[in-house]
Amino acid sequence: MLQPESLPALQSALGNAGLDGWLLYDFHGLNPVAVGMLELPGMTTRRFFVYIPRSGPPVAITHAIEQGPWLEWPATWRKEKYSSWRVLESQLAALVKGKRVAMEYSAGDAVPYLDRVPAGVIEMVRNAGATVVTSADLVSQFYAVWSDDQRASHERASRAVSTIGQ
Repeated sequence: MLQPESLPALQSALGNAGLDGWLLYDFHGLNPVAVGMLELPGMTTRRFFVYIPRSGPPVAITHAIEQGPWLEWPATWRKEKYSSWRVLESQLAALVKGKRVAMEYSAGDAVPYLDRVPAGVIEMVRNAGATVVTSADLVSQFYAVWSDDQRASHERASRAVSTIGQ
């Protein structure tokens, strides 16, 4: 999903939406959008953030003891490591202060399938100086779409189901 070749289209969409970036967050697979967008190998058990700016390379904030899933992170994209809560907050503030960022957030939990970032994390991002808005349109455009293989699988299943009982 998030690959060097897909980055220009995503960044164009951020610009068109008047956003400074998209801030992905996950902890233990809580956010399927972040997990699906990043397609990291293996399992993550620590908090991470990935900031996709309107221009420039993405930045990952990852825990120092959990680097295995990040080995394939493109070398031209930044990766910051944290080992304490204070360092995490400082790195996050350096990335998002004064910016308008999209996150998997739905005001009032109006769209529960989208509302995947805990309120405490939203508070942390806001306390870092960012304005948080919903990523709903970005999710619809870049995550909630089928790949060619997924579409072909769906069409095969549809054909198989349509022949049942005939």
